[in-house]
Amino acid sequence: MQNLPWSRRQFLKFLGATAAASAMTAPGCTSPSKTPDKKALGFEPLGPSYKDDLILASGLSASILASYGDKLTKSGKVFGYNNDYTAYLPMPDKTDEGWLWVNHESVEPIFVSGRGWGEKITKAHVSKEMQMVGGSILHIKKQQGTWKLQPNSTHNTRFDANTSIPFANGEKIEGSKIATGTLANCAGGYTPWGTFLTCEENYDDFFGETEYRDDGSKVWRPSAEYMQWEKFSKRPPEHYGWVVEIDPKTKKAVKHTSVGRYAHECATVTRTKDGRIVVYSGDDANDECIYKLISDSKTDIKKGTLYVANTDKGEWLPLDIEKNSALKAKFKTQLELLIRTREAAKLVGGTPQHRPEDIEVNPANGDVLVALTNNKPKGDYTGTILKISEAGGDAASLNFTAENLLTGGEQAGFACPDNLVFDKAGNLWFTTDISGGSIGKPPYEPYGNNALFYVPMKGVNAGFAFQVASAPKGAELTGPTFSPDYETLFLSVQHPGERTKDLKNPVSRWPLFGDNLPKPSVVTIQGPLMKKLMS
Repeated sequence: MQNLPWSRRQFLKFLGATAAASAMTAPGCTSPSKTPDKKALGFEPLGPSYKDDLILASGLSASILASYGDKLTKSGKVFGYNNDYTAYLPMPDKTDEGWLWVNHESVEPIFVSGRGWGEKITKAHVSKEMQMVGGSILHIKKQQGTWKLQPNSTHNTRFDANTSIPFANGEKIEGSKIATGTLANCAGGYTPWGTFLTCEENYDDFFGETEYRDDGSKVWRPSAEYMQWEKFSKRPPEHYGWVVEIDPKTKKAVKHTSVGRYAHECATVTRTKDGRIVVYSGDDANDECIYKLISDSKTDIKKGTLYVANTDKGEWLPLDIEKNSALKAKFKTQLELLIRTREAAKLVGGTPQHRPEDIEVNPANGDVLVALTNNKPKGDYTGTILKISEAGGDAASLNFTAENLLTGGEQAGFACPDNLVFDKAGNLWFTTDISGGSIGKPPYEPYGNNALFYVPMKGVNAGFAFQVASAPKGAELTGPTFSPDYETLFLSVQHPGERTKDLKNPVSRWPLFGDNLPKPSVVTIQGPLMKKLMS
Protein backbone atom coordinates (compact mmCIF):
# COMPACT_ATOMS: atom_id res chain seq x y z
CA MET A 1 0.00 0.00 0.00
CA GLN A 2 1.33 3.41 -0.94
CA ASN A 3 2.41 5.64 1.94
CA LEU A 4 1.25 9.17 1.21
CA PRO A 5 3.35 12.16 2.31
CA TRP A 6 2.03 13.75 5.47
CA SER A 7 0.64 17.28 5.21
CA ARG A 8 -1.33 19.51 7.54
CA ARG A 9 -4.12 19.89 4.99
CA GLN A 10 -4.43 16.12 4.81
CA PHE A 11 -4.54 15.80 8.57
CA LEU A 12 -7.38 18.31 8.85
CA LYS A 13 -9.23 16.21 6.30
CA PHE A 14 -8.33 13.17 8.43
CA LEU A 15 -10.08 14.77 11.42
CA GLY A 16 -13.33 14.83 9.47
CA ALA A 17 -15.47 17.70 8.30
CA THR A 18 -16.89 18.53 11.73
CA ALA A 19 -13.56 18.56 13.54
CA ALA A 20 -11.87 20.44 10.70
CA ALA A 21 -14.55 23.11 10.80
CA SER A 22 -14.10 23.37 14.55
CA ALA A 23 -10.37 23.77 14.06
CA MET A 24 -10.99 26.61 11.65
CA THR A 25 -13.71 28.45 13.53
CA ALA A 26 -13.23 27.82 17.25
CA PRO A 27 -13.00 31.02 19.33
CA GLY A 28 -9.50 32.43 19.29
CA CYS A 29 -8.36 30.19 16.43
CA THR A 30 -6.94 31.34 13.14
CA SER A 31 -6.43 29.58 9.86
CA PRO A 32 -4.11 26.55 10.13
CA SER A 33 -0.45 27.39 9.70
CA LYS A 34 2.47 25.34 8.43
CA THR A 35 4.23 25.40 11.79
CA PRO A 36 2.86 24.82 15.29
CA ASP A 37 1.82 27.78 17.40
CA LYS A 38 3.85 27.17 20.58
CA LYS A 39 2.16 30.09 22.37
CA ALA A 40 -1.28 28.62 21.80
CA LEU A 41 0.02 25.18 22.79
CA GLY A 42 0.82 26.41 26.29
CA PHE A 43 3.70 24.04 27.12
CA GLU A 44 7.19 23.22 25.91
CA PRO A 45 7.26 19.87 24.08
CA LEU A 46 10.20 17.57 24.55
CA GLY A 47 12.80 16.96 21.90
CA PRO A 48 14.51 13.66 21.05
CA SER A 49 16.55 12.17 23.91
CA TYR A 50 18.92 9.25 24.37
CA LYS A 51 19.00 9.63 28.15
CA ASP A 52 18.44 6.54 30.29
CA ASP A 53 15.37 7.83 32.10
CA LEU A 54 11.64 8.35 31.80
CA ILE A 55 11.56 12.02 30.87
CA LEU A 56 8.30 13.98 31.03
CA ALA A 57 7.25 17.41 29.83
CA SER A 58 7.14 20.08 32.53
CA GLY A 59 3.86 19.83 34.42
CA LEU A 60 3.79 16.03 34.41
CA SER A 61 5.23 13.60 36.96
CA ALA A 62 5.41 9.81 37.20
CA SER A 63 5.09 7.28 40.03
CA ILE A 64 5.85 3.57 39.86
CA LEU A 65 2.68 1.50 40.25
CA ALA A 66 4.11 -1.99 39.75
CA SER A 67 7.48 -3.42 38.69
CA TYR A 68 8.70 -6.82 37.59
CA GLY A 69 8.87 -9.15 40.59
CA ASP A 70 6.54 -7.17 42.87
CA LYS A 71 4.58 -9.48 45.16
CA LEU A 72 0.90 -9.78 44.29
CA THR A 73 -0.51 -12.67 46.34
CA LYS A 74 0.11 -14.44 49.61
CA SER A 75 0.79 -17.61 47.61
CA GLY A 76 3.85 -15.99 46.05
CA LYS A 77 2.55 -14.84 42.66
CA VAL A 78 4.53 -11.85 41.38
CA PHE A 79 4.15 -9.20 38.71
CA GLY A 80 5.44 -10.60 35.41
CA TYR A 81 7.95 -9.35 32.90
CA ASN A 82 7.64 -6.96 29.94
CA ASN A 83 4.38 -5.34 30.91
CA ASP A 84 2.50 -4.05 27.86
CA TYR A 85 -1.21 -3.24 27.38
CA THR A 86 -3.15 -1.88 30.37
CA ALA A 87 -6.90 -1.53 30.92
CA TYR A 88 -8.75 -0.22 33.96
CA LEU A 89 -12.15 -1.32 35.26
CA PRO A 90 -13.71 0.33 38.35
CA MET A 91 -15.02 -1.92 41.06
CA PRO A 92 -18.80 -1.70 41.63
CA ASP A 93 -19.82 1.55 43.33
CA LYS A 94 -16.19 2.69 43.57
CA THR A 95 -14.73 5.86 42.09
CA ASP A 96 -11.16 5.42 43.26
CA GLU A 97 -10.65 1.66 43.31
CA GLY A 98 -10.58 -0.97 40.63
CA TRP A 99 -8.89 -3.70 38.61
CA LEU A 100 -6.00 -2.95 36.28
CA TRP A 101 -5.24 -5.59 33.69
CA VAL A 102 -1.62 -5.66 32.49
CA ASN A 103 -0.22 -7.83 29.68
CA HIS A 104 3.18 -9.52 30.01
CA GLU A 105 4.29 -9.97 26.43
CA SER A 106 7.67 -11.68 26.62
CA VAL A 107 10.80 -12.23 28.68
CA GLU A 108 14.41 -11.18 28.42
CA PRO A 109 15.99 -14.49 29.53
CA ILE A 110 19.14 -12.82 30.88
CA PHE A 111 17.04 -10.85 33.41
CA VAL A 112 14.36 -13.46 34.16
CA SER A 113 16.13 -16.82 34.33
CA GLY A 114 19.77 -15.78 34.14
CA ARG A 115 20.16 -17.44 30.74
CA GLY A 116 22.65 -15.47 28.68
CA TRP A 117 22.73 -15.14 24.91
CA GLY A 118 23.91 -18.40 23.36
CA GLU A 119 23.85 -20.24 26.70
CA LYS A 120 22.42 -23.74 26.72
CA ILE A 121 18.79 -23.70 27.80
CA THR A 122 17.66 -25.88 30.72
CA LYS A 123 14.30 -26.98 32.09
CA ALA A 124 14.83 -24.67 35.09
CA HIS A 125 15.28 -21.70 32.73
CA VAL A 126 12.07 -22.50 30.89
CA SER A 127 10.10 -23.08 34.09
CA LYS A 128 11.01 -19.63 35.40
CA GLU A 129 10.35 -17.90 32.09
CA MET A 130 6.92 -19.50 31.69
CA GLN A 131 5.78 -17.91 34.94
CA MET A 132 6.61 -14.38 33.77
CA VAL A 133 4.46 -14.11 30.61
CA GLY A 134 0.67 -13.80 30.26
CA GLY A 135 -0.93 -11.10 32.34
CA SER A 136 -1.72 -9.70 35.78
CA ILE A 137 -4.91 -8.50 37.42
CA LEU A 138 -3.96 -5.77 39.88
CA HIS A 139 -6.13 -4.40 42.66
CA ILE A 140 -5.33 -0.67 42.73
CA LYS A 141 -6.66 2.17 44.85
CA LYS A 142 -6.25 5.93 44.72
CA GLN A 143 -4.78 7.05 48.03
CA GLN A 144 -3.93 10.68 48.76
CA GLY A 145 -4.18 11.48 45.07
CA THR A 146 -1.89 8.66 43.86
CA TRP A 147 -2.81 5.20 42.62
CA LYS A 148 -1.29 2.37 44.66
CA LEU A 149 -1.07 -1.40 44.17
CA GLN A 150 -2.76 -3.35 46.98
CA PRO A 151 -0.30 -6.21 47.74
CA ASN A 152 -1.76 -9.53 48.90
CA SER A 153 -5.29 -8.47 47.89
CA THR A 154 -7.52 -11.40 46.98
CA HIS A 155 -8.36 -9.51 43.78
CA ASN A 156 -4.78 -9.85 42.51
CA THR A 157 -4.00 -12.82 40.30
CA ARG A 158 -1.78 -14.02 37.48
CA PHE A 159 -2.31 -15.80 34.19
CA ASP A 160 0.82 -17.35 32.69
CA ALA A 161 2.08 -19.99 30.28
CA ASN A 162 0.75 -22.78 32.53
CA THR A 163 -2.81 -21.51 33.17
CA SER A 164 -5.53 -23.81 31.82
CA ILE A 165 -7.88 -21.83 29.53
CA PRO A 166 -10.79 -23.39 27.61
CA PHE A 167 -11.75 -22.55 24.05
CA ALA A 168 -15.10 -20.82 23.56
CA ASN A 169 -18.12 -22.80 22.36
CA GLY A 170 -16.51 -26.06 23.49
CA GLU A 171 -14.28 -26.09 20.41
CA LYS A 172 -11.68 -28.85 20.28
CA ILE A 173 -8.30 -27.94 18.79
CA GLU A 174 -5.55 -30.51 18.33
CA GLY A 175 -7.50 -32.97 20.44
CA SER A 176 -8.24 -30.72 23.41
CA LYS A 177 -10.94 -28.27 24.49
CA ILE A 178 -8.44 -26.60 26.84
CA ALA A 179 -5.23 -24.75 26.05
CA THR A 180 -2.34 -24.62 28.47
CA GLY A 181 -1.33 -21.03 29.04
CA THR A 182 -1.51 -17.64 27.41
CA LEU A 183 1.62 -15.89 26.12
CA ALA A 184 2.92 -13.22 23.74
CA ASN A 185 0.23 -10.93 25.15
CA CYS A 186 0.63 -7.61 23.35
CA ALA A 187 -2.28 -5.14 23.28
CA GLY A 188 -5.96 -5.83 23.91
CA GLY A 189 -9.34 -4.27 24.60
CA TYR A 190 -12.23 -4.29 27.01
CA THR A 191 -15.92 -5.13 26.71
CA PRO A 192 -19.14 -3.30 27.68
CA TRP A 193 -19.90 -6.11 30.15
CA GLY A 194 -16.76 -5.52 32.21
CA THR A 195 -14.15 -7.98 30.98
CA PHE A 196 -10.69 -7.55 29.49
CA LEU A 197 -9.46 -8.85 26.13
CA THR A 198 -5.79 -9.79 25.89
CA CYS A 199 -4.20 -10.64 22.55
CA GLU A 200 -1.66 -13.33 21.78
CA GLU A 201 0.72 -11.81 19.24
CA ASN A 202 4.09 -13.40 18.39
CA TYR A 203 3.11 -16.79 19.78
CA ASP A 204 5.36 -18.62 17.32
CA ASP A 205 8.42 -17.29 19.18
CA PHE A 206 7.58 -19.65 22.06
CA PHE A 207 6.39 -22.98 20.63
CA GLY A 208 6.95 -22.56 16.92
CA GLU A 209 4.27 -22.74 14.24
CA THR A 210 2.49 -25.25 12.04
CA GLU A 211 2.89 -24.48 8.35
CA TYR A 212 1.00 -26.07 5.48
CA ARG A 213 2.37 -27.22 2.13
CA ASP A 214 0.37 -26.89 -1.07
CA ASP A 215 -0.63 -30.54 -0.81
CA GLY A 216 -2.14 -29.91 2.64
CA SER A 217 0.58 -31.69 4.61
CA LYS A 218 1.83 -30.01 7.78
CA VAL A 219 5.35 -28.94 8.73
CA TRP A 220 6.37 -27.74 12.18
CA ARG A 221 8.60 -24.66 12.28
CA PRO A 222 10.71 -24.30 15.47
CA SER A 223 10.39 -21.36 17.85
CA ALA A 224 12.68 -18.35 17.94
CA GLU A 225 16.29 -19.29 18.57
CA TYR A 226 16.42 -17.37 21.85
CA MET A 227 13.34 -19.15 23.31
CA GLN A 228 13.14 -22.87 22.42
CA TRP A 229 10.59 -23.72 25.08
CA GLU A 230 9.46 -26.74 23.06
CA LYS A 231 12.64 -28.56 24.09
CA PHE A 232 11.05 -29.15 27.50
CA SER A 233 7.34 -28.58 26.91
CA LYS A 234 6.16 -29.34 23.39
CA ARG A 235 2.68 -27.92 22.79
CA PRO A 236 0.43 -27.45 19.77
CA PRO A 237 1.09 -24.02 18.23
CA GLU A 238 -2.61 -23.96 17.31
CA HIS A 239 -3.44 -23.40 20.98
CA TYR A 240 -1.97 -19.88 20.74
CA GLY A 241 -2.58 -16.78 18.61
CA TRP A 242 -6.09 -16.07 19.91
CA VAL A 243 -7.97 -13.29 21.67
CA VAL A 244 -8.42 -14.24 25.33
CA GLU A 245 -11.25 -12.83 27.46
CA ILE A 246 -10.49 -12.30 31.16
CA ASP A 247 -13.15 -11.72 33.82
CA PRO A 248 -11.55 -9.93 36.79
CA LYS A 249 -14.50 -10.71 39.04
CA THR A 250 -14.37 -14.49 38.58
CA LYS A 251 -10.70 -14.75 37.51
CA LYS A 252 -11.78 -17.00 34.66
CA ALA A 253 -10.59 -16.86 31.06
CA VAL A 254 -11.67 -18.16 27.65
CA LYS A 255 -9.95 -18.23 24.26
CA HIS A 256 -12.17 -16.98 21.43
CA THR A 257 -11.78 -18.58 18.02
CA SER A 258 -14.26 -16.15 16.46
CA VAL A 259 -11.70 -13.34 15.99
CA GLY A 260 -9.29 -15.63 14.14
CA ARG A 261 -5.73 -16.74 14.80
CA TYR A 262 -2.79 -14.54 13.86
CA ALA A 263 -0.38 -12.10 15.54
CA HIS A 264 -3.10 -10.09 17.27
CA GLU A 265 -1.96 -6.66 18.36
CA CYS A 266 -5.28 -5.54 19.81
CA ALA A 267 -9.01 -6.28 20.11
CA THR A 268 -10.85 -2.97 20.07
CA VAL A 269 -14.56 -3.20 20.83
CA THR A 270 -17.38 -1.01 19.54
CA ARG A 271 -21.02 -1.52 18.58
CA THR A 272 -23.02 -1.47 15.37
CA LYS A 273 -25.95 0.93 15.17
CA ASP A 274 -28.26 -1.96 16.02
CA GLY A 275 -26.19 -2.81 19.10
CA ARG A 276 -24.17 -5.83 18.01
CA ILE A 277 -20.56 -6.11 19.14
CA VAL A 278 -17.72 -5.43 16.71
CA VAL A 279 -14.06 -6.25 17.40
CA TYR A 280 -11.29 -4.67 15.31
CA SER A 281 -7.87 -6.34 15.31
CA GLY A 282 -4.61 -6.04 13.38
CA ASP A 283 -2.06 -8.71 12.50
CA ASP A 284 1.26 -7.18 13.57
CA ALA A 285 3.62 -8.46 10.88
CA ASN A 286 4.86 -7.18 7.56
CA ASP A 287 2.29 -7.54 4.77
CA GLU A 288 -0.46 -8.87 7.03
CA CYS A 289 -4.05 -7.65 7.36
CA ILE A 290 -6.69 -5.74 9.31
CA TYR A 291 -9.76 -7.63 10.55
CA LYS A 292 -13.09 -7.07 12.21
CA LEU A 293 -15.52 -9.49 13.82
CA ILE A 294 -19.20 -8.63 13.68
CA SER A 295 -20.69 -10.67 16.50
CA ASP A 296 -24.06 -12.35 16.24
CA SER A 297 -24.73 -11.04 19.75
CA LYS A 298 -25.03 -7.79 21.67
CA THR A 299 -23.54 -9.34 24.80
CA ASP A 300 -20.65 -11.60 23.77
CA ILE A 301 -18.14 -12.38 21.00
CA LYS A 302 -18.47 -16.16 20.95
CA LYS A 303 -19.90 -16.33 17.45
CA GLY A 304 -20.07 -14.05 14.45
CA THR A 305 -18.59 -13.34 11.04
CA LEU A 306 -14.93 -12.44 10.68
CA TYR A 307 -13.99 -10.02 7.88
CA VAL A 308 -10.68 -8.92 6.40
CA ALA A 309 -10.14 -5.43 5.00
CA ASN A 310 -9.41 -4.73 1.35
CA THR A 311 -8.30 -1.13 1.72
CA ASP A 312 -7.76 -0.72 -2.04
CA LYS A 313 -11.44 -1.33 -2.77
CA GLY A 314 -12.84 -0.22 0.58
CA GLU A 315 -14.50 -3.54 1.31
CA TRP A 316 -14.76 -5.92 4.25
CA LEU A 317 -14.52 -9.45 2.86
CA PRO A 318 -16.13 -12.32 4.80
CA LEU A 319 -13.95 -15.21 5.93
CA ASP A 320 -16.86 -17.64 5.87
CA ILE A 321 -16.46 -21.08 4.37
CA GLU A 322 -20.11 -21.10 3.33
CA LYS A 323 -19.88 -17.78 1.46
CA ASN A 324 -16.81 -18.39 -0.68
CA SER A 325 -16.17 -21.41 -2.90
CA ALA A 326 -12.40 -20.89 -2.80
CA LEU A 327 -12.45 -21.04 1.00
CA LYS A 328 -14.61 -24.14 0.93
CA ALA A 329 -12.17 -25.83 -1.43
CA LYS A 330 -9.20 -24.92 0.77
CA PHE A 331 -10.49 -25.73 4.27
CA LYS A 332 -12.46 -28.64 5.65
CA THR A 333 -14.24 -26.70 8.41
CA GLN A 334 -14.78 -23.12 9.55
CA LEU A 335 -12.61 -23.82 12.59
CA GLU A 336 -9.73 -24.92 10.34
CA LEU A 337 -10.17 -21.68 8.39
CA LEU A 338 -9.97 -19.64 11.61
CA ILE A 339 -6.85 -21.51 12.73
CA ARG A 340 -5.30 -20.58 9.38
CA THR A 341 -6.75 -17.06 9.17
CA ARG A 342 -3.75 -15.57 7.34
CA GLU A 343 -4.11 -18.01 4.46
CA ALA A 344 -7.84 -17.38 4.21
CA ALA A 345 -7.37 -13.60 4.25
CA LYS A 346 -4.95 -13.66 1.34
CA LEU A 347 -7.13 -16.10 -0.59
CA VAL A 348 -10.13 -13.72 -0.58
CA GLY A 349 -8.10 -10.56 -1.31
CA GLY A 350 -7.24 -8.96 2.03
CA THR A 351 -4.82 -6.05 1.53
CA PRO A 352 -1.30 -6.56 2.92
CA GLN A 353 -0.49 -3.76 5.37
CA HIS A 354 2.58 -2.23 7.00
CA ARG A 355 2.42 -3.99 10.37
CA PRO A 356 -1.05 -3.17 11.74
CA GLU A 357 -0.63 -2.55 15.46
CA ASP A 358 -3.09 -0.74 17.72
CA ILE A 359 -6.59 0.28 16.59
CA GLU A 360 -8.80 2.89 18.27
CA VAL A 361 -12.22 4.30 17.39
CA ASN A 362 -12.49 8.10 17.37
CA PRO A 363 -15.29 8.89 19.84
CA ALA A 364 -16.10 12.11 17.99
CA ASN A 365 -17.06 10.55 14.67
CA GLY A 366 -16.60 6.77 14.76
CA ASP A 367 -13.59 6.75 12.44
CA VAL A 368 -11.28 3.78 12.97
CA LEU A 369 -7.61 4.66 13.41
CA VAL A 370 -4.99 2.00 12.72
CA ALA A 371 -1.31 2.37 13.60
CA LEU A 372 0.77 0.97 10.74
CA THR A 373 4.16 0.90 12.42
CA ASN A 374 6.52 0.28 9.50
CA ASN A 375 7.47 -2.16 6.76
CA LYS A 376 11.21 -1.99 6.27
CA PRO A 377 11.39 -4.48 3.37
CA LYS A 378 8.96 -2.21 1.49
CA GLY A 379 10.97 0.93 2.28
CA ASP A 380 8.57 2.24 4.94
CA TYR A 381 10.75 2.97 7.97
CA THR A 382 8.57 5.50 9.81
CA GLY A 383 5.00 4.24 9.48
CA THR A 384 1.60 5.89 9.22
CA ILE A 385 -1.72 6.16 10.96
CA LEU A 386 -4.51 4.93 8.71
CA LYS A 387 -8.09 6.19 8.96
CA ILE A 388 -10.97 3.90 8.05
CA SER A 389 -14.38 5.60 7.75
CA GLU A 390 -17.18 3.05 7.79
CA ALA A 391 -20.02 3.79 5.32
CA GLY A 392 -22.84 5.55 7.12
CA GLY A 393 -20.73 5.69 10.26
CA ASP A 394 -21.88 2.17 11.10
CA ALA A 395 -19.41 -0.50 12.22
CA ALA A 396 -21.74 -3.07 10.62
CA SER A 397 -21.04 -1.66 7.17
CA LEU A 398 -19.11 -3.76 4.68
CA ASN A 399 -17.88 -0.70 2.77
CA PHE A 400 -15.52 2.06 3.85
CA THR A 401 -13.01 4.64 2.73
CA ALA A 402 -9.37 4.47 3.84
CA GLU A 403 -6.63 7.08 3.83
CA ASN A 404 -3.03 7.19 5.08
CA LEU A 405 -2.96 10.71 6.39
CA LEU A 406 -0.58 10.97 9.35
CA THR A 407 2.85 9.77 8.36
CA GLY A 408 6.02 9.54 10.40
CA GLY A 409 9.23 11.20 9.36
CA GLU A 410 11.55 14.04 10.30
CA GLN A 411 9.00 16.69 9.35
CA ALA A 412 6.37 15.08 11.59
CA GLY A 413 8.91 14.49 14.37
CA PHE A 414 8.14 10.84 15.08
CA ALA A 415 8.67 7.36 13.70
CA CYS A 416 6.80 4.05 14.05
CA PRO A 417 3.43 4.81 15.71
CA ASP A 418 2.17 1.97 17.89
CA ASN A 419 -0.41 2.28 20.70
CA LEU A 420 -3.22 4.85 20.40
CA VAL A 421 -5.63 6.38 22.91
CA PHE A 422 -8.07 9.31 22.93
CA ASP A 423 -8.50 11.64 25.90
CA LYS A 424 -11.82 13.13 27.07
CA ALA A 425 -11.38 16.17 24.82
CA GLY A 426 -10.92 13.96 21.77
CA ASN A 427 -7.18 14.53 21.42
CA LEU A 428 -5.06 11.66 20.17
CA TRP A 429 -2.12 10.28 22.16
CA PHE A 430 0.23 7.64 20.75
CA THR A 431 3.44 5.81 21.58
CA THR A 432 6.21 4.77 19.21
CA ASP A 433 7.86 1.42 18.55
CA ILE A 434 11.35 1.77 17.13
CA SER A 435 12.94 -1.63 17.74
CA GLY A 436 15.70 -1.83 20.34
CA GLY A 437 18.25 -2.80 17.73
CA SER A 438 17.37 0.22 15.56
CA ILE A 439 17.27 3.06 18.10
CA GLY A 440 19.96 5.59 17.28
CA LYS A 441 20.92 3.88 14.03
CA PRO A 442 20.13 4.99 10.45
CA PRO A 443 17.52 6.13 9.61
CA TYR A 444 16.30 6.55 13.20
CA GLU A 445 18.96 8.91 14.60
CA PRO A 446 16.68 12.01 14.54
CA TYR A 447 14.06 10.45 16.84
CA GLY A 448 15.98 9.45 19.96
CA ASN A 449 14.48 6.87 22.29
CA ASN A 450 10.88 5.74 21.95
CA ALA A 451 8.34 8.29 23.07
CA LEU A 452 4.76 9.35 23.86
CA PHE A 453 3.11 12.00 21.68
CA TYR A 454 0.06 14.24 22.04
CA VAL A 455 -1.88 15.37 18.96
CA PRO A 456 -4.52 18.12 19.37
CA MET A 457 -7.56 17.33 17.27
CA LYS A 458 -8.83 20.91 16.98
CA GLY A 459 -7.53 24.44 17.22
CA VAL A 460 -4.56 26.02 15.47
CA ASN A 461 -2.29 23.10 16.42
CA ALA A 462 -4.59 20.37 15.11
CA GLY A 463 -2.56 17.77 13.30
CA PHE A 464 0.81 18.38 14.91
CA ALA A 465 2.42 15.71 17.09
CA PHE A 466 4.06 17.02 20.28
CA GLN A 467 6.33 14.82 22.39
CA VAL A 468 5.35 14.64 26.07
CA ALA A 469 7.48 11.70 27.26
CA SER A 470 10.71 9.90 26.38
CA ALA A 471 11.50 6.30 27.35
CA PRO A 472 14.64 4.94 29.05
CA LYS A 473 17.29 3.23 26.93
CA GLY A 474 16.05 0.21 25.02
CA ALA A 475 12.46 0.66 26.23
CA GLU A 476 9.08 1.21 24.65
CA LEU A 477 6.23 3.15 26.20
CA THR A 478 3.11 1.02 25.71
CA GLY A 479 -0.47 0.45 26.82
CA PRO A 480 -1.59 4.06 27.57
CA THR A 481 -4.89 4.07 29.48
CA PHE A 482 -6.65 6.99 31.15
CA SER A 483 -8.34 6.70 34.53
CA PRO A 484 -12.10 7.42 34.45
CA ASP A 485 -11.53 10.99 35.68
CA TYR A 486 -8.75 11.52 33.10
CA GLU A 487 -6.43 12.84 35.80
CA THR A 488 -4.07 9.84 35.47
CA LEU A 489 -2.47 8.09 32.53
CA PHE A 490 -1.44 4.48 33.17
CA LEU A 491 1.58 3.68 31.01
CA SER A 492 3.90 0.69 30.66
CA VAL A 493 7.65 1.11 30.40
CA GLN A 494 8.48 -2.11 28.60
CA HIS A 495 11.85 -3.85 28.18
CA PRO A 496 14.25 -1.14 29.47
CA GLY A 497 17.75 -2.42 28.82
CA GLU A 498 16.66 -4.60 25.91
CA ARG A 499 19.56 -6.30 24.12
CA THR A 500 21.71 -6.41 27.25
CA LYS A 501 24.44 -9.04 26.86
CA ASP A 502 26.29 -8.56 30.15
CA LEU A 503 24.56 -8.17 33.53
CA LYS A 504 27.53 -6.16 34.75
CA ASN A 505 26.97 -3.64 31.99
CA PRO A 506 23.24 -3.45 31.22
CA VAL A 507 21.93 -1.14 28.52
CA SER A 508 19.67 0.54 31.12
CA ARG A 509 19.43 0.75 34.90
CA TRP A 510 15.97 2.35 35.03
CA PRO A 511 14.07 2.80 37.36
CA LEU A 512 16.26 2.29 40.44
CA PHE A 513 19.62 3.17 38.82
CA GLY A 514 22.85 2.75 40.82
CA ASP A 515 24.00 -0.86 40.57
CA ASN A 516 20.46 -2.12 39.97
CA LEU A 517 19.30 -4.00 36.90
CA PRO A 518 16.44 -2.56 34.82
CA LYS A 519 12.85 -3.52 35.62
CA PRO A 520 9.86 -3.20 33.31
CA SER A 521 7.23 -1.20 35.22
CA VAL A 522 3.81 0.36 34.99
CA VAL A 523 3.80 4.03 35.91
CA THR A 524 1.07 6.54 36.63
CA ILE A 525 1.46 9.96 35.03
CA GLN A 526 -0.29 12.94 36.59
CA GLY A 527 0.10 16.69 36.89
CA PRO A 528 -1.42 20.04 35.97
CA LEU A 529 -0.36 19.73 32.34
CA MET A 530 -2.70 16.74 31.94
CA LYS A 531 -5.75 18.93 32.59
CA LYS A 532 -4.35 21.74 30.48
CA LEU A 533 -3.87 19.50 27.47
CA MET A 534 -7.52 18.44 27.64
CA SER A 535 -8.97 21.90 28.19
